[in-house]
Amino acid sequence: MHTLETAWVVIIAFGVLMYVILDGFDLGIGIIAPFFPQKERDIMISTILPVWDGNETWLVLGGAMLYGAFPLAFSLILPTLYLPVLTMVCALLFRGVSFEFRMKSDTEKKFWDMMFSFGSMVATLMQGLVLGTFIQGFNVTSTDVQQLIVPGYAWLTPFSLTCAIALLFGYGLLGSTWLISKTKNLLQQDCYKAAKLCFFVVALFAIGISIWTPFVDPHIKARWFTVDNFKRLAILPILGIIAWTWGIRGVVKQKERSPFWGAVAIFLSCYIGFIISSYPYIVPHQIPYWKAAAPKPSLEFMLVGALIMLPVLLYYTYHSYRIFKGKVDSAIHY
Repeated sequence: MHTLETAWVVIIAFGVLMYVILDGFDLGIGIIAPFFPQKERDIMISTILPVWDGNETWLVLGGAMLYGAFPLAFSLILPTLYLPVLTMVCALLFRGVSFEFRMKSDTEKKFWDMMFSFGSMVATLMQGLVLGTFIQGFNVTSTDVQQLIVPGYAWLTPFSLTCAIALLFGYGLLGSTWLISKTKNLLQQDCYKAAKLCFFVVALFAIGISIWTPFVDPHIKARWFTVDNFKRLAILPILGIIAWTWGIRGVVKQKERSPFWGAVAIFLSCYIGFIISSYPYIVPHQIPYWKAAAPKPSLEFMLVGALIMLPVLLYYTYHSYRIFKGKVDSAIHY
C-alpha cells in the first residue's frame, strides 16, 4: 500500500483543479475582453478585482507541493517543459502588471487592456501545451527512468497545440459564464452570446480530442477501450454530456447560475478523465507516483503543514467570494 503517496497525489490533484476552475474564469475574462467595448471591459475586470490574485495562489501551492512530495517527477518533468512553463510564468507576471497599470493609466489604458488580454491568452496557451504533453506522454530516448532524455520540443506537437486552443475556448467559457452571474443588462446579454458560442466550440474540441487521444498513446487506448474498462468508464462521458446539456440549457433559458456550474462540471469530467488516463503515472507512462515520491519522513512532515494550510486557504477563498458576491454594475477603481 502507498497510502501516504496516494494522499499527496489527491492533495496535489485537488490544488490543480482549484487553480484551473478559479484562475480559469479570470483568465477567460482576459481572453474574451477584446471583443467587448471599453466600458464593458471595465466592469468585466472589476468582477475579478477582489479575487484574481488569490486564485493564482493555487498554482503556487500545486507547484510547491509537487516539488516537495515528488521531487523526482519535478526534476524530470520541468526540464522538458521549461519553455512553456517559463513563458506561462512571464505571461502571468505581465498580466498582473497590466491589471494594475490599467487601473491608474488614462492615456495608455487601451494598451494595458491589450497586454492584459495578451498575457491571459499566452498563459492559457502554455497551460494547454503542458496539458497536451501530459496526455500524449513523453517519448523518451533513454530506458533509465532516473535519467529520462526527452526531446527538447516534445511539448510542441499537433495534439498539444489542439489542446492549447481547446483550453483557450474552455477558459473563455468559464469567463463568460462567470460574467453572466456577475453582470446585468446589455453586458449580461453579450456574455450569454459569448457563452453559447464557447459551449458549442468546447463540445467540438472535446469530441475531437476524445477521438484523437487513444491514437496518441497505447496506454490510454488500453485503459479506455478494453471491454471491461469501457463498461465501467462509459459513465464519465455520459456525465460530461449531461453537464454540457445543463450548461447550454441555462444559457438558452437565460439562467444566471447554471451556465457557470455546467461549465465547471464539464471541466471536472474532463479532469477526472485525464486522471483516469494517466493513473498511476506521475511522469506520463514512465514512472508511477510512488516511485517518484520523497522519503516517508518528508511526506509525513509536509502533510502536517498541508492539513493546516489547506483548510485556511479554502476558508479564505470561500470568505472572499462570500464577501464580494453579488452583481457588479460599475467599474471599481483604487
